[in-house]
Amino acid sequence: MIRFENLTKGFWVQNEYKVVIDNLSVELPSGKSLALLGRNGAGKSTLLQMIAGTLDPDVGRISSDGSISWPVGFAGSFHRELTGAQNVRFIARIYGVDVEELIAFVEDFAEIGGHFHEPVRSYSSGMQSRLAFGTSMGIYFDTYLVDEVTAVGDAVFRRKSKAVFRQRMEKSDAILVSHEMGQVRQFCDAGLVLEHGRLTYFDDLDEAIALHQELMA
Repeated sequence: MIRFENLTKGFWVQNEYKVVIDNLSVELPSGKSLALLGRNGAGKSTLLQMIAGTLDPDVGRISSDGSISWPVGFAGSFHRELTGAQNVRFIARIYGVDVEELIAFVEDFAEIGGHFHEPVRSYSSGMQSRLAFGTSMGIYFDTYLVDEVTAVGDAVFRRKSKAVFRQRMEKSDAILVSHEMGQVRQFCDAGLVLEHGRLTYFDDLDEAIALHQELMA
């Protein structure tokens, strides 16, 4: 369960306060993998970051009865001067998981070779995304926050990413942002549509997709 209570977030743009999330009060059910749909700029990534705790709301609060991942694929929390391995070691200690097991999993999964032991500042954006996705999948969460993560890498890596994500979904929930409706239908069983700062929940995924496509038309 994830609950929003009077959640509001906005940004100052050219001396004007633009509300992105507008006084949301809603409870998201457990046992669901939710598609978070909305047009570009609707605030989907902002909402994910607030759920993850990496971005504070201006007003209101978010509560949950389970563990929540950071946005899968988001590499912004890595220390650029540390190596990939050192970053993974640090994250393992924060989340209380076995350090060596997580390092071994990420090194094998990310497929970045010797770069794993080089500073993250030397990584390409794709390498950072591989490292971030592998680290996310190496830790078991009750809810995974996913922002277009399986688009990273070549076709072989994308297939591997989808396979491990599907395994995690057998025991965990997810909130997935994706512009690919095939991917949405593959991984999700309910939907959320974000429009003008308001969030609408649909237990029927097809209804959520229909509204989203109508708004995009």
